[in-house]
Amino acid sequence: MKLPRDLSGAELIKLLCKHFGYRRVNQEGSHVILETGEPRQHRISVPDHAPLRIGTLNAILRAIATVKGVEKEDILRHL
Repeated sequence: MKLPRDLSGAELIKLLCKHFGYRRVNQEGSHVILETGEPRQHRISVPDHAPLRIGTLNAILRAIATVKGVEKEDILRHL
């Protein structure tokens, strides 16, 4: 599945909070720190940029897919 080229950081943050159990814990400049405790403790920084760069989006999705034990494509289906 192809990565969206027009996805903003704010849209990705909403998606992760709504569907994947992340919550917003801090913001440093334009980077928002998200955290989850399921299935294990995980923190990730998401830049609040519009649009997100493809490599940045890919790295974030890959890290979340690894922690949650799902495929990257499963996350993309929620977009």
